[in-house]
Amino acid sequence: MLKIQKFCAFLYLTKILFMKTKILLMTAVLGLASLSFTSLKMDKKLNQTKTELQNTKDSVLRHVVLFKFKEETSEDQLVSFEKAFGDLAGKIPQISDFEWGLNNSPEGLDKGFTHCFFVSFKSEEDRAIYLPHPDHKAFVSLIGPSVDDVMVVDYWTK
Repeated sequence: MLKIQKFCAFLYLTKILFMKTKILLMTAVLGLASLSFTSLKMDKKLNQTKTELQNTKDSVLRHVVLFKFKEETSEDQLVSFEKAFGDLAGKIPQISDFEWGLNNSPEGLDKGFTHCFFVSFKSEEDRAIYLPHPDHKAFVSLIGPSVDDVMVVDYWTK
């Protein structure tokens, strides 16, 4: 009788262990499936976002440059930098449009950035030609010693 009780207890424990293993495996499979689905969904969303941000028929690629100049930079230097940046539009044919202005926001959130320049391109290829262009590099070298900080953001217009 004792052997039968031990055998029944063994079967019962085996059944419980089997059920726990089955639940653990099912949880693992569902977890992996969920991760795969989430990953696919994220990949699709990233690709979709990238595609949405690429140019449409009438959009342009904007290259936004914000400058914070050192305090010792003179007004004459600033005027020469503004002119030199503007002159790039006539020297680099890939620039489709150019505009700039001085910060006049009343919010006080400019963090010392005073100058904003917009350089527009028709394609990423045009921007790729502009960035290493000798005239652009010369401009960067010209203003470099006077720049305290710079921020650049590029985006496709919608």
